[in-house]
Amino acid sequence: MLAHHQQTIDRLTDHFRADPTCLALIIGGSVAKGLARPDSDIDFVLVATDEDYARRAQEHAFQYFSLDFSDYEGGYVDGKVIDLAFMRDVADRGSEPARFAFKDAIITYSRVPELPELLAQMTQYPEAKRARKMQSFYAQLQALKWFIGEAEKRRDPYLMTHVVADMVLFGGRLILAYNRVLYPYHKWFMTELARAPEKPENLMALIEQLLANPCQANADSFCDAVFDFTDWDEPPEGWPSRFMVDVEWTWRTGFTPIADW
Repeated sequence: MLAHHQQTIDRLTDHFRADPTCLALIIGGSVAKGLARPDSDIDFVLVATDEDYARRAQEHAFQYFSLDFSDYEGGYVDGKVIDLAFMRDVADRGSEPARFAFKDAIITYSRVPELPELLAQMTQYPEAKRARKMQSFYAQLQALKWFIGEAEKRRDPYLMTHVVADMVLFGGRLILAYNRVLYPYHKWFMTELARAPEKPENLMALIEQLLANPCQANADSFCDAVFDFTDWDEPPEGWPSRFMVDVEWTWRTGFTPIADW
């Protein structure tokens, strides 16, 4: 960790250690994950008492931003305020992005003895949901392979752009799930995908080619590489039915949109 990042974290920790409504301070983001640039900000999570969190909930005051703790160019702190119930919910049923947010997190101050164990539970890959997710991601990729043909036939740049982005997303998510790697949401998606130990040898090059030149030929090359990588477990009801339930009918079932799983 760079010295100016550590200095900012030390100041932030000293500030909240003196606050009786603060149970713990957790550093996350690029600094905690070893991906920071010199001008990266400090992302953190403040664990508030139940009483303070309830007050904040009434005011929707869950965000904290300040320029006061950093003295380097581009520096600032950007935090979220949660409570222990939030953390237990992440451990029990959190989405992969919610879990990834706490991956490699650094506890700089805590009055909660069980916090390290809770963090470990929060950042586990959700194994119980893995098989179902992989079937759904497979169905998405099959559907998108059909849509890419429609985009090319119609010469529709909007549909082409949308489909290609989703194609990379769900093809990549299949590979992440195969490796039991948490999906980090869009900002760090390519980083985590490139780090995945088991994947088609030319996957990242095929993604670059598809994004730079969206067309059916490049889409087919990408999809074929993913489909041929292993003997995927397909949805037993077929990909059209799975796609319909996961995408078109979520308004009725109340499911979280598949892109956010």
